[in-house]
Amino acid sequence: MSIRDAVVTAAGDRIRWVELPGSDAPRVFLHGLGATAVAHFAEAATHPLIAGHRTLLVDLLGHGLSDRPHDFDYSLESHAGALAAALTDAGVAGAEVVAHSMGGAVAIVLADRHPELVSRLVLVDAGLDPVEPARGAPGSAGIAAYSEAEFADGGWTEVRDRAGAFRWATMRLTDRTALHRSAAGLARGTVPTLRELLARLDVPRTFLHPETDGPPRGEDGLREAGVSVVAVADCGHDIMLDAPETFASLVAAALAA
Repeated sequence: MSIRDAVVTAAGDRIRWVELPGSDAPRVFLHGLGATAVAHFAEAATHPLIAGHRTLLVDLLGHGLSDRPHDFDYSLESHAGALAAALTDAGVAGAEVVAHSMGGAVAIVLADRHPELVSRLVLVDAGLDPVEPARGAPGSAGIAAYSEAEFADGGWTEVRDRAGAFRWATMRLTDRTALHRSAAGLARGTVPTLRELLARLDVPRTFLHPETDGPPRGEDGLREAGVSVVAVADCGHDIMLDAPETFASLVAAALAA
């Protein structure tokens, strides 16, 4: 295991990742908003059903181990561009990408704009549509409801208190400017929408979601586009943490399909 990095902006900002040695197709794990790859995916990446491939546990700019530039807009497109630069520098091509929440959104844009870098997608409860910002709402919608100045001037403490100790454990490691801009970019989405981008991708795609949430919006359309939609029992949004054995089994099956 090693920590590696790559320069991904003209200003010299670096993305960092934990890399596990292995052979065959490389695998890339991407975290969600305010998270880190190791905290959410270390157990899954080293599970006997999944381990053995070259594996990169990547922290997006502004998060975890990576740099926190304040002249970076943290849009989904910019996150994907920086990630593409890191993977290219690492000599990665045709990666199998497992991505949670916002990481899933970034992975979709990455696969659309840099198809040579992605051979397969496993999306873990990723949002596929823009959301309306609203104070007090969970996730990106609640953070994006503040202006950047409001968030920096104390709004972040309200988000901290609503997030609770578990989520704040990793969210506190995210730069506040990066957290706000990333949330705003995720809430805003892309044009075409992430859902539309996902539907037109020409790689195997799996979408895991918590069974308790009911069928995901537009499930029939996803299936018609060739996306495998899988409900996961006994879990919430953090499927890999709530149901680790089930998650490992489903990811292994998706990567082998």
